Amino acid sequence: MALLTAVKGSARYTVRMTYYGSKELAASFRTVRNNTLTIANEIPESSYNFSPAPGCRTVAQTLVHIAVVWRLQNKIHITDHCSDLKNFDFFGFLGPQLAEEQVPRTKAEIIALLTSEGEKAEAMLAGLGEQLLSETVTYPPGMTPPIKSRFEMLMAIKEHEMHHRGQLMTMERMLGIKPHLTRQMEQRIAEMQAAKA
Repeated sequence: MALLTAVKGSARYTVRMTYYGSKELAASFRTVRNNTLTIANEIPESSYNFSPAPGCRTVAQTLVHIAVVWRLQNKIHITDHCSDLKNFDFFGFLGPQLAEEQVPRTKAEIIALLTSEGEKAEAMLAGLGEQLLSETVTYPPGMTPPIKSRFEMLMAIKEHEMHHRGQLMTMERMLGIKPHLTRQMEQRIAEMQAAKA
C-alpha cells in the first residue's frame, strides 16, 4: 500500500493506493503454477528420473520440491507469525520437506501434489491482509538485507518456483522438448509478422 498525495489548487488530497496486494500475489502465483503444471504434463513419465548432471535434482525431485517448498513461508508468516528469524530452525523444518523429494511417486501423483499444494498456497496468499504484508521480519545476524517485509518474503514463493521452472525448461530442451512458453512466443511472433505482410 502507498499513500498518494495530490495538490489541486489550494486543496491537498491524500488517498491510499494499493498497487499489489494479496489478490495480485495469488493470481500471479496461479499463473506461475499453471505454467509449471503444463511442463509437468508435457515431460513424459519415462523422463521423470532424468537429471541434467550428477548432484542435480531429477525432473521428479524438482517438481516435488516446487510443490512443497512454499510451506516454509506459510510456517514463518502464518503458523508461527515470526518477526525475528534468529531462532527459527530452518534445517529442522526443511529436512522433512527435502525428504519428500526422495519419495518415489508416479507422474500422476506428482501432478496431483503440485495441484493440491498450489491450491493451498494460492488460498493462503489470497487471504493475507495489508497489515500482515506490511510487517517486517528480522533475519539472522550476518544476512543481507537484515530486514525484509513479509510482502517481499511471500513474493519469494513465486520467484523460487520461477527459478526452478527455468531449470525444468532447460531439462526439457535436453530431452528434446521445446518448452510451451517458447512455442507460444514463436506463434505470437509469427502471427504479428503475418499481420504485417
